[in-house]
Amino acid sequence: MINKAQPDHAAPFAVILGTNEIASAIAVYLHRQSYSVVLSHAPAPPVSRRKMSFHDALYSDVAALGDVGARRVDSGLEVLAGHGSGQPVMVTELGLLDLFVLKPFDILVDARLNGGEVEPALHGLAKLSIGIGPGFHAGCNCDIAIETHPDSLGFILQEGATVADAAPPPLLGGKGRERFGYAPHGGLWHTAVEIGTLIFKDFPIGRLGATAVTAPFDGYLRGVVRDGQHVAAGDELFEIDPRGRNACWSGMDDRARLIASAVTKAIRLKRANIVAGRVAPMHIVQ
Repeated sequence: MINKAQPDHAAPFAVILGTNEIASAIAVYLHRQSYSVVLSHAPAPPVSRRKMSFHDALYSDVAALGDVGARRVDSGLEVLAGHGSGQPVMVTELGLLDLFVLKPFDILVDARLNGGEVEPALHGLAKLSIGIGPGFHAGCNCDIAIETHPDSLGFILQEGATVADAAPPPLLGGKGRERFGYAPHGGLWHTAVEIGTLIFKDFPIGRLGATAVTAPFDGYLRGVVRDGQHVAAGDELFEIDPRGRNACWSGMDDRARLIASAVTKAIRLKRANIVAGRVAPMHIVQ
């Protein structure tokens, strides 16, 4: 049965920016701790690991991670009606300013993972603001920052900036960056291939404008940007899992769990007024 949280109209209110797999894992962890959670969609970067996230709830598709489900909400009244009621995680296109006027945020998490291209400013917008990945400086533009760099993944910073440089993705079935397909230019993306499909080298995964985008090797489609999305040059369009029968394209992976766990630990650390902390390292699959 999905959504075991019991009705509690005094439930703390958490807003997470982003609908990707990291934002969604954080939503699951907070929901299980009786938070009322809203995911606010960010148009960029596009989401490819859609079966590992709540992203498709925006399109009224079924979206669930473990025992936690999600549903789309379109208005502030729907957000308030769903607050603390034990309903699924709420996913919306309402932006930060739209949500800010509804009620005070107990927790605000920026999990958009934009690589630091946009300077976020979360400090003072919630009782506790947490920034995930590059572009965040604890004590300046957020209260706490969480590292996403593989060398320090899950470290909790209450002072200082996260690592700015992006690292190559860890190997998955012997493949690193080459398992991703990136947009050669901006345009409208079209695809009819479903996540989880077995594909072969040079198989046409989709078209970006007039440009055909093909698979670089055999494997299962682990992620793909939804059909009809506008993308920018360099955006990730798809990911292939080369591990054959061991391929996985749904649920939470270790990386998402570790970052989500770090967020919940950061909340506990803040409550306990502990100066610094870190999450124990674990094997990561990105």
